[in-house]
Amino acid sequence: MVAVLGFSKQEILAAVTDMYTLVAEQPGSPLHFPVGADACRLAGYRDDQIDGLPKAALESFAGVGCPFRADVIRPGHHVLDVGSGAGTDAIIAAQMVGETGRVYALDLTPAMRRKLQATLSAAGIDNVEIIAGNAEDIPLPDASVDVVTSNGVLNLVPDKRGAIGEIFRVLKPGGRVQLADIVIASPVTPDCEDDPQLWAECVVGATVDQRYLEMFRDAGFEEVEVLRDYDYFAHSPSADTREVAAQFGAHAFELRMRRGVRKPSKLVQWAKRIDPRRILRDIRMRGLWGMLTLTMALLACYGTLALVGLMSALGVGLAVDEGVWAGAILLFAWLVCVVIALGPRKHGSFGPLVIGLAGSGLLTYTMLLDYRLAIELAGFALLAFATGYDYHQRRWSAVKTRGSRARRH
Repeated sequence: MVAVLGFSKQEILAAVTDMYTLVAEQPGSPLHFPVGADACRLAGYRDDQIDGLPKAALESFAGVGCPFRADVIRPGHHVLDVGSGAGTDAIIAAQMVGETGRVYALDLTPAMRRKLQATLSAAGIDNVEIIAGNAEDIPLPDASVDVVTSNGVLNLVPDKRGAIGEIFRVLKPGGRVQLADIVIASPVTPDCEDDPQLWAECVVGATVDQRYLEMFRDAGFEEVEVLRDYDYFAHSPSADTREVAAQFGAHAFELRMRRGVRKPSKLVQWAKRIDPRRILRDIRMRGLWGMLTLTMALLACYGTLALVGLMSALGVGLAVDEGVWAGAILLFAWLVCVVIALGPRKHGSFGPLVIGLAGSGLLTYTMLLDYRLAIELAGFALLAFATGYDYHQRRWSAVKTRGSRARRH
């Protein structure tokens, strides 16, 4: 993904870098997420995992879970920590792999890399190598590591499929992944996607949980297993962040998985992505049934006209039964109203339905009684307005419902 609704990848990464520079240099500053040793314990780390770790590493910990629950790192392993930050996870992994193993600590933020380098030097840790870079372009050879670990990072990455592909590339066949990350229960609205600062706050860049797991499976990972799922944002000191998280059902989970023997072909990956079941699920999840039926009505009307015109230009005569044609248009137009009629149960507003009925009524009149182009266009315009109005009401109703539910808990 090169841009997010007008904001470039560079702007998003800059916002993320600014945020985590603050975490590195001023971890005691007011932040929207838990930081430090207390955050480690909230995330599920055991005392024996963090006792004795350098203070500098712990004070800038900003993970969202405990990926070590996966229990996949062994002595002698080469481990890549994607988004290592100040190095809490990298140092824990370094202790686990021992003198014969090695940890590569990859991070985007210079301030975090400097802090980790100072920590390693002071502690005399020599089996951790710091690497500058980001998850979308990992500067390591193919099949060079046994385990990839990551904690609260992929939700900050614009091109998640690219990052997952890079993780697959650097892992040895059969290599393991342990990670913790933020996911959401429903898609983020475009107005929020448009704000790079909200990407840095972990929610807006997150992916719907089921789609997140599918991206790993599509890339060739097997045995994808959710080890833990919990409400990370309940611990946020920021009321605004808790509210935004509640709006989209944001939560954290911890995963374990294994790299397959070979990467699936692009054709296979695309075939999975365009699976009709996934497409229908996304339409349902985003509340787009009304827009889909409206599109079908428009295609039935103007798509047929375009097809007839094209065939005529090619010298091919195409006869269209006007009764069947009008019937198809009206079928989809009234289906729009059926979808909109289900809306009041969610948002309590009958405005969209009234407007939709008016639009379908105009189309019925002009198709069956007295055709007028102006009336036809007005009918479609009303249906389009009703569909957009209903979509807006459904989304805001869902936002308010999740928000009030989160406040009660």
